[in-house]
Amino acid sequence: MLTTVLQVALGGAIGASGRYLLGVAIGHNIHNSPIPLGVLAANIIGSFLMGALVVFLGQKGLTHWNAFLATGVLGGFTTFSSFSLESWRLIDTGRYELAITYIMLSLVLSLIALMGGVVIMRGMLTA
Repeated sequence: MLTTVLQVALGGAIGASGRYLLGVAIGHNIHNSPIPLGVLAANIIGSFLMGALVVFLGQKGLTHWNAFLATGVLGGFTTFSSFSLESWRLIDTGRYELAITYIMLSLVLSLIALMGGVVIMRGMLTA
């Protein structure tokens, strides 16, 4: 149990650091965006990777990596709490249309990305 907790903690540190660096990189390249693009990008990328990872680990019999990679790294990389906070900030400042756009983009694109990861990895593993 302690080993698993440490795997999740280490993975979470890696994932959260990756999310931070992605946000910094996007912030330096896209200024003054009204939508929090760093969190949006992390959730879309992380969802794609989660879809691919679940298929890969399952088919390769490597599910013992789930705690570190899925829960830790990708759990730390993607974040529903940051998504919720950014959504609330848009609502709280009266930018309702932008909030709805951001929420819909986050949900729809992250789900599509996860499905894409599943489909692509299944195709790669059966080829």
